[in-house]
Formats: sequence, structure tokens, C-alpha cells
Amino acid sequence: MPDDLYQRYQAAHRAHRAHATTCSRCTDTIRCPDGERLFEAFTRLQDAYLARQRRQQRP
Repeated sequence: MPDDLYQRYQAAHRAHRAHATTCSRCTDTIRCPDGERLFEAFTRLQDAYLARQRRQQRP
């Protein structure tokens, strides 16, 4: 069964990148409100996924 958290994390990344490529107001450091919302969702899910990976790798 695919990892739901990983899939959500990757989907959030795709959504953020798709927005960033079409939005004339977003840059790598400055984002429009929609871009900021998408970036926040991506980073929150990425942090959760990586934290879980670190917990699972501990002996």
C-alpha cells in the first residue's frame, strides 16, 4: 500500500511548483497569498514526512 503521507507531500510539492511556474507574482523568495498557502502546505507535509522517517530509522 502506498504511503499516504508521502503521496500528500509529493502532491503538495507538485501543486506548489505548478503554481510557481504560472504565477507572475511569485519568486523563490516572495510569494503571492495563494503561493504562500501552497508552499506552507508543502513544507508542513515535508517536515512531517521527514520527521517520521527519522523516527523509523532510530534503533
